[in-house]
Amino acid sequence: MAKPFEALNRLIDSVRESNHDFRITTDPFPPLDAEKLAKTMELAKKGAENGAEEKPASSAQALDEVEKTVASRVETERDDSYQVLEDQLHTYATRMQNLDFNGHFGRIRQANISSLTDFRGEVAGGRDELFGLRRSLKEADEELTEFRKDNRLKRVAQTKSEMATIIKWIVVLALLVGETVVNGIYLAQGSDQGLVGGVGLAFGFAIANVCGTVLLAWVLIPNIVHRALFRKLVGLIGIAAWLCLALGLNLAMAHYREASADTASQIGTAVMTRLKTDPLFLKDIDSWILFATGFMFSAIALFDVLSIRDIYPGYGGVHTRYVKARQNYVDHKMELIEELKEIRDDHNTKVETIIRDLAIRRRECASIIESRARIVRLFNEQQDRLETCARKLLTIYREANRQSRTKTAPKYFAQQFVLDRRKPIVDTSDDWNDKELAAQIKGAESELAGQMQQIGQEFESAVVAYHQLDDLFSENINGQKAA
Repeated sequence: MAKPFEALNRLIDSVRESNHDFRITTDPFPPLDAEKLAKTMELAKKGAENGAEEKPASSAQALDEVEKTVASRVETERDDSYQVLEDQLHTYATRMQNLDFNGHFGRIRQANISSLTDFRGEVAGGRDELFGLRRSLKEADEELTEFRKDNRLKRVAQTKSEMATIIKWIVVLALLVGETVVNGIYLAQGSDQGLVGGVGLAFGFAIANVCGTVLLAWVLIPNIVHRALFRKLVGLIGIAAWLCLALGLNLAMAHYREASADTASQIGTAVMTRLKTDPLFLKDIDSWILFATGFMFSAIALFDVLSIRDIYPGYGGVHTRYVKARQNYVDHKMELIEELKEIRDDHNTKVETIIRDLAIRRRECASIIESRARIVRLFNEQQDRLETCARKLLTIYREANRQSRTKTAPKYFAQQFVLDRRKPIVDTSDDWNDKELAAQIKGAESELAGQMQQIGQEFESAVVAYHQLDDLFSENINGQKAA
């Protein structure tokens, strides 16, 4: 059977999937150390040397090579910072795209439809299964009703549990073993092979005695209680056959014991002669005990087998088929209801997880927008710091240049350096207004909550539909409606 709520499963995997490897850094744009950079670039030295040579000229209006190097160094740092900014903005854009609220909202609507369809499919499949089981139960019920009617039976069939039946067959096996041991001890006295020969002979008598009794008690004797006259006659024949078996076989065994003590050859012929001439003449009391013991084992086996099932022929089998059909139907119906309950609970758990994860994604969306605005602000501050750093570097160079000059410094020395700003381009196409997003999520939560309610209603309707089968295939007087 297909896994239920496949669309819902895909949706929950989607909303829970990690969409970034972002780690907030405290200082993405490290500032330049103006004093250290000035020493590295030897600005004071170069300024003094150029000033001594009256460079740049007093009439110069453009930056000299040293100043251009400073400006280039600062602009390179600005461009590097801008590249860091773009990388960060790309990461934020990717994270924002991966939130995919529009996609999730669409999949929620799709999942609402498919989940309800999946659940209804589970219900329909279970109803089809129960339909067949309930029909089988009705047929078994009608069979039992007709059997009781045809045989004018008003009592309940006497049946045993599986454990009780097993115990009774164990008793039969114990009787077989017990009679073999007891008879073997008596027959060993007249056997030229001793105890081994006596036990072997005793086993043959026990098989015939116990197994013959079991066969008669199972097939023929129960017919004695049947309503049909012919079947009663069969039962009488079975009883007569059992008496002949129990009396004749055990009497022959007793004579065998005495004959084996009198002669070592032609024992079978001697036994048959004794049975024909004087069957009740036994000289030894142990022979009578052997006969009585064998008859007792046969009688116990008879009553044990007769009590395994109902004494009326066929009644136990018909009743057992009805009970099994009913129990199978009831158990399967409860299993299906329990499965639907588990599916419903699993669905509701997944829906609650989706609702919770949507709220987490909303907070993440706000965090992305806030972090993105922060990184842009930090970049603008970085440009301000770089501009300040450039001015300090140029001031160090120009002051050294002025001090070593004899002529007037160029007028542009008095002008402040202005760094060309790079304006960040922020992609806000995937941004959500927090209020609008909250409203959308609330709407999705309402849809999912409605879906949970619908699944609950479908579950209740399924239980009612399953129970309606009891009315569609109602039982007769043999049982009440299945629980």
